[in-house]
Amino acid sequence: MKKLIHITLLALFLGASFSFLSCNDNDDDPVMTELTLYQKLGGTLKVPDPNNPGTLIEKGRLSYRSVVDTTITLIVADIVAGSSGNFGAHFAPLVSEVSAGNTTKVAVLSKNLTDFFSVNTGGGATNTYTGASMTVAHNPAINTRMGVKATNANFDKFIGYVGTAANLNGVTDPVIINQVVAVLESLRTQVVQP
Repeated sequence: MKKLIHITLLALFLGASFSFLSCNDNDDDPVMTELTLYQKLGGTLKVPDPNNPGTLIEKGRLSYRSVVDTTITLIVADIVAGSSGNFGAHFAPLVSEVSAGNTTKVAVLSKNLTDFFSVNTGGGATNTYTGASMTVAHNPAINTRMGVKATNANFDKFIGYVGTAANLNGVTDPVIINQVVAVLESLRTQVVQP
């Protein structure tokens, strides 16, 4: 009888072990992975595009575009008001155009920045970036749209504008804000050039 109990327990143990292992080896089981920043900002869910009635846009892309557009608006408004200090020198060509009523290049800047951040934060499966590298884009010797070279203080100020724009667009989760800042910080050496 004792032998039968031991065999039964052994069979139950082996059966449970096999069952446990087979569940873990199932390729159809969802794998728990951390969401990308793009996914946290809405991902690929299609929503109405407020700038283009009747069309849809990925919610993640809309989140980035909203923050980018608000950032540009804040920067231009501060430069025009004279409250941006020497920061305005970077965007002199852009401000000159906007002041003359030409927003064509602002639209290009918005699209490029939205593309860049969408692609580089997890939205690359459905978004593409074809603009210049950050090094080229921020070198006034190569890119005449960049008024002067950026300093660390200028870059810090830019991050502040992005933070304000994020808050104005409902992105207030400190974890997400810190991830956005980390993405920006990873670009500092490409933007702030000797």
